[in-house]
Amino acid sequence: MTADALTALLPFIVLSAAAVAVMLAIAIRRSFRLVFWLTVGGLLAGLSTLPHASPVAPLQVTDLLRIDAYGLFFHALFLLSALVVALLCLAYFRRRENENEEIFVLLLTSTLGALLLVSSAHLAMFFLGLEVLTISLFPMIAYSVRASRPLEAGIKYLLLSGLASSFLMFGMALVYGDLGVLSFEQIGAHGAELEQKPLALAGLFLILAAIGFKLSLVPFHLWTPDVYQGAPAPVTAFLATVSKASVFALLLRFFTAAHAERSETFLCVLGLLAVVSILAGNLLALLQVSLKRLLAYSSIAHMGYLLTGFVAAGLLRRDLQTETIAFYLAAYTVTSLAAFGAISALSDDDRESDRLSDYAGLFWRSPWLAAVLTLSLLSLAGIPLTVGFVGKFYVFAVGVQAETWPLVATVVIGSGIGIYYYLRVVLTMIQPAGVGQRVTLHPAAGTALAAAALVILAAGLFPQPLIDAAANVPQPPPTADSP
Repeated sequence: MTADALTALLPFIVLSAAAVAVMLAIAIRRSFRLVFWLTVGGLLAGLSTLPHASPVAPLQVTDLLRIDAYGLFFHALFLLSALVVALLCLAYFRRRENENEEIFVLLLTSTLGALLLVSSAHLAMFFLGLEVLTISLFPMIAYSVRASRPLEAGIKYLLLSGLASSFLMFGMALVYGDLGVLSFEQIGAHGAELEQKPLALAGLFLILAAIGFKLSLVPFHLWTPDVYQGAPAPVTAFLATVSKASVFALLLRFFTAAHAERSETFLCVLGLLAVVSILAGNLLALLQVSLKRLLAYSSIAHMGYLLTGFVAAGLLRRDLQTETIAFYLAAYTVTSLAAFGAISALSDDDRESDRLSDYAGLFWRSPWLAAVLTLSLLSLAGIPLTVGFVGKFYVFAVGVQAETWPLVATVVIGSGIGIYYYLRVVLTMIQPAGVGQRVTLHPAAGTALAAAALVILAAGLFPQPLIDAAANVPQPPPTADSP
């Protein structure tokens, strides 16, 4: 292996070494804070390798893995998100120190799976990265073993993930049986023939079904509210951000490399999934009295918005498609981290602040925490001066430019419904304080929330740096000599 290849693999090597170091530290002597700092050090070290990997990109390291600017952008996003989740875990599990160190091992390995997933260049690495990400999530979701709800959520996610993986493997088998290849770019070489290749097309639809499960697209969304509600709040934050963003980034890489936009049938199916996800997610969110379930259904709608941008921008230019998705994913990730971070700050391993009534009078009990939660909800609603508004404007603009009017109308309707239920939460927080106790914010959670809130505001008021960053990570076109 060349020096350039080793340099390109540094983020994976460092994160793997950090996971091993954390496991050894736990085996030698349990210390919650030591393991936390080892995890933070590993994530920061992984971030520090990205500037070294960037000059050698794009590079096809093996037949399975491609390191390029597109992947490195998401590597930075996922490592920063995992760092925020680590801070939330320190605050959330503080009452069970010396019992919860394994959560950090799982966090590191799941993040490693996300990095592998977004850098995949082959269906085999697609499957491997997805499994590394998902298998680590099973125990993370069920981590609070003293309560029945997390265990129930973990079992549901385990069973339905197994079903999704079977769809993925069957789809891979059909693609290989019809085309004889598994590389993304070699599949793309057959892009013009897909409509005449029924087995390969069926395989792509099965792969889409597996991806739809991970993204909670309707009708593959049924696990989402129960798992979001049952999982510990920091784990829900990770599940809603790194897990979903990595799968959507992979969706963009795979289906653009496979030239799926050449198939009218495929585009129609993607558009239909976007419409039903936006409408179902927003309408079901109206009925919720649990904030985590409300945000779960909201996440379904946001995946529909992303799919709208994917379809509309894909009809225009590939670089615009990548720019739209990269910006929206970054905006959605930081906003969701702030929202679930606020829930995590109000909760711990013994008590989950989940019902909307738990937030009554929060503005009077903890003005800072209420302000962060309000800011995140306004960003999710797409209110101006937040990063969420810029992301939603991107989707709306490309929809208008591509003249995909049914999708544009659905985005407008869904956004209007969303404003109602987000503001309902805000109004609950400004009710009279009643008998609720004042909230003491853990320094780690406060740091994470302050960072997320600052990004939401800064990128909303001055979006150009993030726009430039998203515009500079174009998806590389397939090359004739790709393996």
